[in-house]
Amino acid sequence: MSLSKVRSYGLEGLEGYEVDIEVDLHKGIPSYDIVGLPDTSVKESRERVKSAFKNNGFNYPIGKIVVNLAPADTKKEGTIYDLPLALGLLLSTQQLAAKGIGEYIVMGELSLNGDIRGIRGVLPMLISAKQAGIRKAIIPYENAKEARYIEGVDVYAFSTLKDVCAFFTGEKAFSPVPVEEWRVPEGQVSDYDMKYIKGQYAARRATEIAVAGGHNILYIGPPGAGKTMMAKAVVTIMPDLTFEEALETTKIHSVAGILDEKEGFVSRRPFRTPHHTATVAAMAGGGIDALPGEISLAHNGVLFLDELPEYPRKVLETLRQPLEDGTMTVSRQKIKIEYPSDFILIASMNPCPCGNYGSKEHECRCTPTQIHKYLNKLSGPLLDRIDIHIDVDGVTYDDITDKEDAEASAVIKDRVNAAREIQRKRYEGTGKYCNSQMNNAMLKEYCKLDSKSEAMLEAAFTKLKLSARAYSRILKVSRTVADLAGEENILPVHVAEAIQYRSLDRKYEL
Repeated sequence: MSLSKVRSYGLEGLEGYEVDIEVDLHKGIPSYDIVGLPDTSVKESRERVKSAFKNNGFNYPIGKIVVNLAPADTKKEGTIYDLPLALGLLLSTQQLAAKGIGEYIVMGELSLNGDIRGIRGVLPMLISAKQAGIRKAIIPYENAKEARYIEGVDVYAFSTLKDVCAFFTGEKAFSPVPVEEWRVPEGQVSDYDMKYIKGQYAARRATEIAVAGGHNILYIGPPGAGKTMMAKAVVTIMPDLTFEEALETTKIHSVAGILDEKEGFVSRRPFRTPHHTATVAAMAGGGIDALPGEISLAHNGVLFLDELPEYPRKVLETLRQPLEDGTMTVSRQKIKIEYPSDFILIASMNPCPCGNYGSKEHECRCTPTQIHKYLNKLSGPLLDRIDIHIDVDGVTYDDITDKEDAEASAVIKDRVNAAREIQRKRYEGTGKYCNSQMNNAMLKEYCKLDSKSEAMLEAAFTKLKLSARAYSRILKVSRTVADLAGEENILPVHVAEAIQYRSLDRKYEL
């Protein structure tokens, strides 16, 4: 009977921290106490460990057992500590002689038969451990794919408790998870390629501008006009994820526990489309574990909100902070967790409740009061944060029957990449990479206008009663239009086009 210690890791947001599992076993009335602010799932580890011992030929100790999770002032959550706790008990009872176990961090959930199950948040914990100087780790085999791009840490993946014991005793030889070189995945044929979108030339152009500059966009049009299809095609013209972006995105998805089992890594831009019945917590994140919501899961990708006015106003207002700052703050009782939330917002809506306001083919049945009430579901501050408002008119019979495909996503993507490269070089060293991220100082430096452009923008500002935020959005879009044209300076034609993308300001009174 003795004291043992096994190192593990915990998670707070996207940052990991070391947790020491201390097991003290001595004679006395049989009892089991676990201290160090454990939650219910941690306390329940006793029964999982006990059954795993029984079903694998180990003797569960009879006596007074005290388990301490240090640091004791930080709440411990989840099933991650099952495996290190089991190893600690085996060490204390001298059923396991594990040399060098102190060099490893250990994490994993145990099933009743001793199998090791996957857990949430392995990737961010391994990255934090590496930054802290830890060079060896033991994780569940189910999480092995998360570790394949991490250099400098020997990560061993196991599927059973017996295999972990055999590893430490030297009975079996195991190799660490092979480190792979990051490669951009090959393109896949998508049902939502831009070439399948008939007509809608103005909307296609606006979409290209939105992606090229990282701008948010709102499609306004009748049902069946192709708004949803256009939105789903956006990811096919976005630049490929860089390794750094993929790593950051995967960390968020790992914490949320939604990584694809086959891939184990996010290698393509996320496309999140929450239903309009989604709650504030589902969108913003939160709950007992302060997990990321849809807003953060869309990081480095697209958040698509179909039929925007149907979402509760409280839900829509949660978008204001991330659209402005690129982060989402999730608050709990004692802590605040900040998740990166830099995405392109794509939204769609009908122009009125019946969907036919402004249509040339169908008569609108809505009264002005109904239209006003419908549009007023969207707050002015939210709309100000959407750079582009574009009308999507209904397609004609000629458009539908046209046998020629429109311009393919691959062609548009090349232009987007060229514009993004201009922006990358322009903002090098600033932490920014696209026009939508410009601050006021950058606007002043990179969005200089000639007298004709100034006069045009002044007239629009006065006539449309624009806010200061809308003014800066127009400047940013103008900059993107100029970049797509390969122009160093913003010309009047670029400003004129950007102004046209304020449809709600021009056509409706909100």
